[in-house]
Amino acid sequence: MRSISILVLAIAALLTGTQAWADNQATYKVTITNLTPGQTFTPQLLATHSRHVRLFNIGEQASLPLEILAEAGDTSPLTDYLLASPDQVSAAVTVPGLLGPGQSVSYEITAARYHRFLSMAAMLIPTNDTFAAVDRLRLPRRGSTTTVALAYDAGSEANDQNCLNIPGPRCGGAGHSPGPNKDDEGFVHVSNGFHDLPKAKEGEVLGPRVYDWRNPVARVVVKRIY
Repeated sequence: MRSISILVLAIAALLTGTQAWADNQATYKVTITNLTPGQTFTPQLLATHSRHVRLFNIGEQASLPLEILAEAGDTSPLTDYLLASPDQVSAAVTVPGLLGPGQSVSYEITAARYHRFLSMAAMLIPTNDTFAAVDRLRLPRRGSTTTVALAYDAGSEANDQNCLNIPGPRCGGAGHSPGPNKDDEGFVHVSNGFHDLPKAKEGEVLGPRVYDWRNPVARVVVKRIY
């Protein structure tokens, strides 16, 4: 009798999953936890997509939409860029609000049957052009999966740690600064954090004691709901 019950439950679970895909989409709950001691995440971009989509490539120049997210925390350009390819992207949404150290937030997102990957990105403030990201995480067919997000430097702005060039409630400085600069690295790379820098003639230079971190900077849990 017990074997029959287990078999019935297994068939029911299979039929439930089949029905969800028959409706051509599945729904997931994504939970993001900020693991840093002193950095805050700007509103977080979530996207479900095919394997052909990437937010960035390590060692290559950041796209303009990613550059804007990394310097100003604005997810709109990258959202528009993703949604312009509906054959490759199911959804691109922004989790509203700031996410402080140790805080968690959950958000639901859908994915079409053949869009089996999720990506996440959010600027770290206060930084010049650092962002937390998960690029192309495979979505679970059932249950949940957990991964961590690293902090990446977009390489599009000099890391002077000067509040004049850092947006957000702590500094209130400039956001996106278009155009190349001789002090920019010019390519996306794993961020090496904050450093002790000399004082500037203008503005406040932030130090590592409060604002530095060690990777990973976030935990991301993705659970299939139906």
